Amino acid sequence: MTPTEHSLNSRRGAHISWANTADPSARTKPGRDAFLARFERQVDPNNELPEAERVRRAEHLRKAHMQELAAKSAQKRRQNSAAGKRGRVA
Repeated sequence: MTPTEHSLNSRRGAHISWANTADPSARTKPGRDAFLARFERQVDPNNELPEAERVRRAEHLRKAHMQELAAKSAQKRRQNSAAGKRGRVA
């Protein structure tokens, strides 16, 4: 199987899997929870803060992380534009 065929087959399988998922939000909840827990561990590695304060700080750290990703994405788009490259269409 070529890489292209493998990719197409994998995408097909993913679409079938999501089509058979009754509650997509419940399916992705463990991943979301783990993602947010990462920021809580960063702001309070010894679990010493009150929960509300830990969550507040973690939310700000998550937002900062997302801003960093947005800045990197914008920078890459500018570089690609200057080089005459177009974005990849999925």
